[in-house]
Amino acid sequence: MSSTGLSRGRRCTIASRLNASAEAAVAATSSSRGEKQKAAVARRVEYYDEEDARGEARYDVFINHRGVDTKRTVARLFYDRLVAAGVRAFLDNQSMRPGDRLDERIGEAISQCGVAVAIFSPHYCDSEYCLRELALLVESRKKIIPVFYNIKPSDLVLPQAVVESVAHHPRDIERFKFALREVKNTVGLTYDPATGDLAELVTSAATAVLENIDKHEVTQGRQMIMSRL
Repeated sequence: MSSTGLSRGRRCTIASRLNASAEAAVAATSSSRGEKQKAAVARRVEYYDEEDARGEARYDVFINHRGVDTKRTVARLFYDRLVAAGVRAFLDNQSMRPGDRLDERIGEAISQCGVAVAIFSPHYCDSEYCLRELALLVESRKKIIPVFYNIKPSDLVLPQAVVESVAHHPRDIERFKFALREVKNTVGLTYDPATGDLAELVTSAATAVLENIDKHEVTQGRQMIMSRL
């Protein structure tokens, strides 16, 4: 792709920063996987340069999380790692601005992303926002990478207070239950604060995201070619 919208100096700066970030992000992986990911980041440099020149905004990754459990720990660290690697990630308190409408802004980010990371934590299922986002991601058939943070997949059960709440339509309760069943049946990453390495978790999650973004971009490219035939 052409990237004439930015100066050569700026393109070189961006490329240098992204390449350095990619090398750090894959430090814990094999050399062959690292080479593959660095090549993928290099391809995205041109893509984002052209996108910025057109003044458009979009997101590759949506981070679904329970703020009280993870916003100041794994969610923010993960967001920073993705941004440093040149990935456009959506994290509510980093991506939204005063005046944004919650449902509209979150809906747009989910519709744009190809990959989502759902960080499940002890108080996750207490949040209507978390559950609605997860249901929308599942219904939109987005690729979801589950991260079980201080929780086991078997712990993902709707609290009785949510099930019995008059604030939720029975149809919503079924949506929430279905979404939780789907992620329980999806291979994810697990983390126990007592024994786990948070840096390793963030690196593993970022690696999984980069690999799935590459797959998503390839699929999109094939679909565009087929639509033109």
